[in-house]
Amino acid sequence: MAKNWYILHTYTGYEQKIEKTIRLLLESKDIDPAVVTDVKVPVEEIIELKDGKQHSRKNKFLPGYIMLEMDLPELDWKKTCTAIRRIQGVTGFVGTNPSDRPRPISADEAKNLLQKSGAIKGEKTVRVKQSYAVGDKVKIIDGPFASFSGDIDEVNTEKDRLRVTVQIFGRATPVEVSLMQVEKI
Repeated sequence: MAKNWYILHTYTGYEQKIEKTIRLLLESKDIDPAVVTDVKVPVEEIIELKDGKQHSRKNKFLPGYIMLEMDLPELDWKKTCTAIRRIQGVTGFVGTNPSDRPRPISADEAKNLLQKSGAIKGEKTVRVKQSYAVGDKVKIIDGPFASFSGDIDEVNTEKDRLRVTVQIFGRATPVEVSLMQVEKI
């Protein structure tokens, strides 16, 4: 037997409640803690910029899904899986019928999900909720170009960067800045 990550499908909005229920069942030994070793609701940190201030919040990036780390035995897996499926709000394991043994996700998929949620070290990215478009006028509030104003020429949402044309010594100069370094005028 080896530990693997499994994806449990739930009603959207019930993820935290189901996670708490599974943890209570583990504490009361209704579900064997040797079989289910970890439960996670995949969330990521999002930073919103409002009125020039940063607001951080947690956001579910897989709404309606929970990650379970389980060491499922080959023969006696039905008892554990049935107990989990009977929790109100659970619709089942992803990719299998209720009568079949659940299939784990690949190690790479699990690693990517855990890194994105910050559960394991890696390239955890904090996503910035942006509302900028080409042509918007912005003021740079941080960095070497602080207090300069200009127009957005390019928006790179993958890297959370903007290319802004500012006037330096009377010449139009493109500069690349982070979304965290600007505010709309």
